[in-house]
Amino acid sequence: MTRMVNCVLLKREAEGLERPTYPGELGQRIFENVSKEAWANWIKQQTILMNEYRLSPINPKDRKFLEEEMEKFFFGDGASKVDNFVPEK
Repeated sequence: MTRMVNCVLLKREAEGLERPTYPGELGQRIFENVSKEAWANWIKQQTILMNEYRLSPINPKDRKFLEEEMEKFFFGDGASKVDNFVPEK
């Protein structure tokens, strides 16, 4: 049976994640309140941030930045805008 959540990003009930995708308290909040679709949207946003700002997941400073952006994306004011980013058409 599919686990459903009231997704904080989509503002509707949707299929939930199968397991926590991030460690700690933030990961638990995401697991309980974020849908698979919303998580996929975050992965796209994270990729944009990593490419545009040349971030490395190995660098603790970059990981902290991405975690803060993830929290804003799901539970704050939304994603930060990336200067000079133009999506492909």
